[in-house]
Amino acid sequence: MKPVNKINIMNIFIKPSFLLLHQMLTPFICAAISFLVVWFMTPWLIRYLNRIGLVVKDMNKEGTLLVPVSGGLAVMAGVFSGLITFIFFRTFFPQSAGLILNNSALLDFFAGITAVLIISFVGFIDDLIIDRSKDRSSGLKQWQKPLLTLSAAVPLMVIDAGVNIMGFPFLGEIKLGLMYPLLFIPIGVVGAANMVNMLGGFNGMETGMGIVYIGMLGLYAYFHQSYVGALIALVTFTALIGFYFYNKYPAKILPGDSLTYLLGAVLACIAIIGNMEKAALIVSIPFFIEFFLKARSKFRAQSYGYYKNGKICSKYSKIYSIPHIFTRTGKFTEKQVTWFMILIELGFSSLIWVI
Repeated sequence: MKPVNKINIMNIFIKPSFLLLHQMLTPFICAAISFLVVWFMTPWLIRYLNRIGLVVKDMNKEGTLLVPVSGGLAVMAGVFSGLITFIFFRTFFPQSAGLILNNSALLDFFAGITAVLIISFVGFIDDLIIDRSKDRSSGLKQWQKPLLTLSAAVPLMVIDAGVNIMGFPFLGEIKLGLMYPLLFIPIGVVGAANMVNMLGGFNGMETGMGIVYIGMLGLYAYFHQSYVGALIALVTFTALIGFYFYNKYPAKILPGDSLTYLLGAVLACIAIIGNMEKAALIVSIPFFIEFFLKARSKFRAQSYGYYKNGKICSKYSKIYSIPHIFTRTGKFTEKQVTWFMILIELGFSSLIWVI
């Protein structure tokens, strides 16, 4: 009888503990895979983009240094690999996956993955055609960008993702019904993608800011038990960290619209699937400010400046972009401007915990 008692004790204590360990580790295994895919794929992508001539001038530098663009392709591959790995665990080892998705949550999950893939492809199309001057990509016209990014909202619209009850200031909670999937979801996806795309032009800035607001939203989602949103954020967060090592100053590769559109789609997916619209709006405040500043120039002004004696100077006498606050003085390097922008994003993202 003693051996039987020993086996029963093992079943009661050791197996549940081992299972709990697996459940805790699975999301981090997925995040690690996302990081590693980006880490190992990006050097290959740099060589490939150089070989096909998909390069642009690295602004804010002395001379005409050409750097490959559309690094968002590597981040997309990392995010996709991490999320699909989780689906693998959920399908074949459901008890070890930690997050057991019901059919409705799994549908939201796949719609989010599809939206990210579609919008990254749209961003890549925009990156493909480069100006003769090599100053920037100019594949899509201004009216085409919101129209094509709308296609990424379709997967979330057709499954009626998220919760159609939203809280509004002074009005309280309102049930939106069909207005939510048919109006608010496309506005959210298209608005987020094009909004994030407006603010960039400095080595590591888009990636660094993305690490901050995606990471903060992921923590917020986890503490509010929006685990699907938290998982999407975690996998994107580690993919961005892997890419940052190649995109930081001096950049070996630039993010391109394939990354900025991807970040906008991830931001919208976390907000919609995790029912976190308010938090997403708060972390997006710098982009709203950027929108109004760029509107002053009729959206013709660029965020970047020009290199002079090791510092970055603005091309404009007025402030048409948040980085112009720093480049107008001509006292800061590109690396410093990037860190100022990351800190600004950190400040606004932190407000989600107190507002």
